[in-house]
Amino acid sequence: MNILLFEKAELAADQTLRLTGARLDHLRNVLKPSAGDQVRVGMINGHRGLAEIIEIGEEAATLAVNLTSPPLARHPATLVLALPRPKMLRRILRSCAEFGVGDIHIINSYRVEKSFWQSPLLHTDRLRQALLAGLERSGNTQLPNVYSHRRFKPFIEDRLKEVAGANPIYVAHPGSHPMLAAPHPAAHLILIGPEGGFIPYEIELIQEHGGQARSLGDHILSVDTAVPAALARGLS
Repeated sequence: MNILLFEKAELAADQTLRLTGARLDHLRNVLKPSAGDQVRVGMINGHRGLAEIIEIGEEAATLAVNLTSPPLARHPATLVLALPRPKMLRRILRSCAEFGVGDIHIINSYRVEKSFWQSPLLHTDRLRQALLAGLERSGNTQLPNVYSHRRFKPFIEDRLKEVAGANPIYVAHPGSHPMLAAPHPAAHLILIGPEGGFIPYEIELIQEHGGQARSLGDHILSVDTAVPAALARGLS
């Protein structure tokens, strides 16, 4: 954990913060500060800064918070992701938060197993836990927005261009396609399919609605490798 995150409602009027539970455990057992020491803190979807330890005990810690830095910049990519295996999704969401992705759209696909949509890992609180873990690692505060779309064709036909806006649309797909440019710091939308990739019909439909096929290299990548590989190309 490289930053201690808190909700706006937790910050008292005198700019003090009271920590208990897992954050207190991390403070006491990992960071091990003493009164007067400073630690990195951030308000979820807000500014970052430092907090001075006023008091720390077994039940709670009190910190004086001073937020002076804005959130880190957003990643230029919007991610559209065919729903992977739930445990893989948790890792991917954590990586997306670390990269600073702003919007993640989870979609259906022919090769997505129906049972995946029933996973408790798709519940709002579980998604939030995965995203917060990524923010804590990266030192950022801005939670990505996650949207679910259970019907492939309506999303591609009715929503894809709306979500992309004026930005280019790329679909990562194995084959003799141009490489996804690196670095690609301009805003763009990237689609990544399920294990086994999008089927030909899906690729054709994506291309009919503005998508351009791009390669991530000659090697076949698992989804949880393909996502960071694509996002890394958005960093200059």
